[in-house]
Amino acid sequence: MEYDDSLMAGASRAIEQCMGGKVGEVGLIVTDEKLLSLAMHFAKAARQLDIETLLMEMTPRKMHGEEPPAPIASVLGVVNFALLITSTSLTHTRARGEATKAGVRIASMPMLSPEIVRGPLIADYNEVKRISENLRDLLSNASEAVILSDKGTQLTLNISGREGLADTGILNQPGAFGNLPAGEALIAPVELQGSGKLVINGVMAGVGVLSKEIVLTIKEGKIIDISGGDEAKRLEKILSEADDNAYRVAELGIGTNKEASLMGNLLVDEKVYGTVHIGFGDNAHMGGLQHSKSHLDGVVLAPTLILDNKTVIERGVHILG
Repeated sequence: MEYDDSLMAGASRAIEQCMGGKVGEVGLIVTDEKLLSLAMHFAKAARQLDIETLLMEMTPRKMHGEEPPAPIASVLGVVNFALLITSTSLTHTRARGEATKAGVRIASMPMLSPEIVRGPLIADYNEVKRISENLRDLLSNASEAVILSDKGTQLTLNISGREGLADTGILNQPGAFGNLPAGEALIAPVELQGSGKLVINGVMAGVGVLSKEIVLTIKEGKIIDISGGDEAKRLEKILSEADDNAYRVAELGIGTNKEASLMGNLLVDEKVYGTVHIGFGDNAHMGGLQHSKSHLDGVVLAPTLILDNKTVIERGVHILG
């Protein structure tokens, strides 16, 4: 195979800085035929570091969360680290969960593309870690978050008593797990509280990059009105086919990856530096109490974020953190 040199920098960054791969370890790259070519660049990057590297290809899964075949699951549980470069996500599988419990360091990288490898994946993850952890601490120590924008967003959320989280991309400790590319600080607001208007003008999960803003009216932590154009109607249909909690505020997130840009892929879009996103639906996996079969994020461009009367972001420019 002919390797693309423009992809090797991102592949090397993932293996060396993010995963902490080193000589004497055994690494595993899990992939399928749709992403095999990309995955081979990561295997090459690991082997250039003299890391024993296995590349295992499986049949593409039809759904996110569908288990890998038993031989891959077995190997996943005994290597030092693994990159899951697959067309559908293996994050919510028993195989991944059991491997994490066994101490394997794992990065899930579903729907990876050359644009992602050349862009947000080459971020300096030491800087991403510093920014994300600073913002995590600001979120943890705050009681109230206010999100504003020139487009009309004016939303107040109660985050009192909740612990912030940092998605840093540094997965070099036993049992570490996360998505790559990384770059986010987040918190689960208190359920059934928070009111105002949210104008999503960037990307909406399930809909994509927006051509027209989606305006959400929120009362007591729940969407009570959706307006806009055809894209707003698509969102309303998605929510109506989920459950009641799919309409409820679940997350406040802040993007911390300076190399990320809007791509129509929420794994990247929610990490764009200078944006915030509000998630709806399930938040039990991030310290909340809300269960739903849905979790949808909406990205707000050029927001102002105020935590306990301190401006953290002003019109998309980071002031604190």
